[in-house]
Parts: sequence; structure tokens; C-alpha cells
Amino acid sequence: MSNASARKRLSIGIVGGGIGGVALAVALSRDPGLDVSLFEAAPQFSEIGAGVSFGPNAVQAIRLLGLEDPYRRIADSSPAPFEDVWFEWRRGRDDAYLTASLAPGCGQSSVHRADFLDAIVANLPGGIAQFGKRCIDVQQDERGATAHFDDGTRFTGDILIGFDGIKSAVREHVLPPAHYGELEPFWSGTYAYRGMIPVRQLEAAMVDRGVNPRLAVVPQMYLGHDRHILTFPVKQSELINVVAFLTDRATPTPRLAEGEAWVNAVTQAELLAVFDGWGAASRAILACIAEPTRWALHELPALPRYHRERVLIVGDAAHAMLPHQGAGAGQALEDAYVLASLLTDDACTRHNAPQVLAAFAAVRHARTCQVQRTSHEAGDLYEYRMPGIGDDGAHLAAELETRFDWLWNHDPRDDVAAARARLAWEPVARSALA
Repeated sequence: MSNASARKRLSIGIVGGGIGGVALAVALSRDPGLDVSLFEAAPQFSEIGAGVSFGPNAVQAIRLLGLEDPYRRIADSSPAPFEDVWFEWRRGRDDAYLTASLAPGCGQSSVHRADFLDAIVANLPGGIAQFGKRCIDVQQDERGATAHFDDGTRFTGDILIGFDGIKSAVREHVLPPAHYGELEPFWSGTYAYRGMIPVRQLEAAMVDRGVNPRLAVVPQMYLGHDRHILTFPVKQSELINVVAFLTDRATPTPRLAEGEAWVNAVTQAELLAVFDGWGAASRAILACIAEPTRWALHELPALPRYHRERVLIVGDAAHAMLPHQGAGAGQALEDAYVLASLLTDDACTRHNAPQVLAAFAAVRHARTCQVQRTSHEAGDLYEYRMPGIGDDGAHLAAELETRFDWLWNHDPRDDVAAARARLAWEPVARSALA
């Protein structure tokens, strides 16, 4: 710790410069009593992937983090008069309408991942981020926590936050394999074929096939046996984000081929073959993706804990999940808000920081595990594998109309209040956050 950080109330190291890690760093940087350092393995901030969807709970977390203005400048939403539509649901084989899931006042709020990260980074003060810092080991004692990086450097602070993704290096320190076994990412059995299509191109392709072109711009989900397709707009509705899913359910524990990369470029012919016999809308969409990529979707098991004394894992490092509820990034942002609210409170010091991290983990664990589990189950629902529902249209519609309410209606301020109660802090926050 530097002399400067020693004079501050608390020094914090954040490992990982993705959306969640940068959002946390921005929120913490507003408190002059904190010394904040952010370590990113890459040479600069960057995001892989394309579109990312946020439910009402995530949009609220963005607002509470003080990032609503930059988000609104780049966010897409469902076009009028479909502003409240999260997704319309259709049968993949014939485009038949089933129902719509509505998120009043929010709808399908989405951005391009890289654009959103850039928007958050613009709010990060200089001197906080360091690049080329790949964490390879974590140690701690009663005085602090140390991250060791592969360039031979290290950082020691009062606490260390692992926001370093599904392949987290911090996770092994929190959950030592000698005590917990190997808690590694596993392949879900699902491949996601991804592509981006200019909206005018997709509209024209749909008209050519006799499909209403509004299906190009209103978020859609096309359902089928062991596969489904989703579309929603990004880049100010200039592009349509497409993800087509295929799940191998031949075995309860599917395995990737030895040496297979998580992400591969594949041919359009492969993608079209997967959805052979599907309806006109689906075929129009897939025919517009000349160079798809195929992602082997991995997730984490529900972890028994997220915290070990002065070290905490959050976001995908703690609860990486499948994207079927559009909830992964939202959970990272909820984590960032709740954690920042506690760490920016004057009652949080270097002496009680381990207890503060423990209170955070205690109030977040059940929710994030439930979001993980239900995200996996949602894939079964969309692909006609949910027990008692299958491909029954009426049962599907009834489930889809209300399934996400519990997820979207959660208020992370309640988590802050619950953590404060565990810590016996005053019920009225003295936090620097809203």
C-alpha cells in the first residue's frame, strides 16, 4: 500500500476491467476516502460479444450507479407502439405468435457490449486503471490481500475484489480446490451461433419471404425442439443482434471435443442446416448471416461461497450463467451497486472490511444462485424441454407472461438494507451513492 492509500479509509483492488468491474470502480472513485485500483489483463479495455440485454432490475442498477445518462445515450429499446415488449414469442417452425413478455417502462433495453463499456470507462478518473495485469495468484493475511500478476508485479490492499470473469483467477483463492474440489466452468451443452445484421437488410429479406418487416425490429424469440433463435436491435437500431441456440441433450454431462475452442468461426451452411425446416422469418434471419461464429456456452455450478476474509468474487467470477434470461450482466451490475453502497459508507473501514464483504455475500448469494438456476431452466423452457409444459402453446404462453417478474422486480436497495442490518449499521444509509 502506498503512503497515499494508507491515509485513506480503505484501499481496494479490483481484478477485471469488464462492465461490472469498471462500474464498481467508477462508483467507488466518487468517494475521496477510498483508494481504488483496477487491474485489467488486456492492453486496453475491451469487450467480446455483441448485444447485451438488460431487464428492469439491471436498468435500475445502472441508474443507482449514477450511469443512467451515458447508458440512455446509447441504449436501444423496442419501437413504438411496442415499447414495453421484452420479447415476442413465436414457434420457430411457422412463426406463429404465442405471446409477449412485457416489462412496463423498460421493454427490451439493450446495447452493444463494447459501446456500453466505453460509456462507463468515460466516467473513470485517470490513474485508477492499470493494463497488462493478469492475476495469477492471490494471498492474504490479517493485514491485507495481495494479487500477484504475470508481469512480476503485485498489489496489496485492504480488500481485493475478483470481477475477473468466468475464468477467474481469484476464485481459486476463495474456494481452494483442496477443500472444495474443482469448481470450474463447464459446457452447458448449448452452442450459440452469433451474427449482426444491418436492419435494412433484414427488413428487405423478410419482405422477400412474405414476413412482416416489423419482426426485424421488435425483439423476437423463435422456439423449437432443442434450439431457439432470438433477435433484438443494437447500435441505435442500425443493427440486429442475432443469437441462434442449439443444445445437445443426448447426455446429462455433455463434453466438448478435446481441444475445441470456446469460440469458432463456422460456415453459414452449418447454421442453416441446424435450423432446416424452420419458418420463413427464421430462414430470412439466418440467410443474412454470412460469417457466423459459434460459441460453446459455459456456466459455473452454484458456488458454496463468494467470500474469504478480505477477498470477494462477484459477477461472472462468482455466478457465471447462461444468457437465457438476459440476466448475467444485470447481476454483475446489481453486485456492483450493492458492494459500492457498502464500501462507500463511512462505517466501512479497513478493520471491519472482512465483515462487510461477508454481509454482502450473505445477502447476494441466494438471489444470484436462483438467477443462475432459472437461466439454465429458461433454456429448457424455450426448447420445449420444461416438464409439464413441453411444446404446449397455451402452457408456454402462460409461463412466459409472468416468468421473469420476480427477477425484474427486485430492488438492490433492499440488499443494501439487509446487509446493513447484518452489520448493525444505522438503517439510513450514509453512503455516497444514491
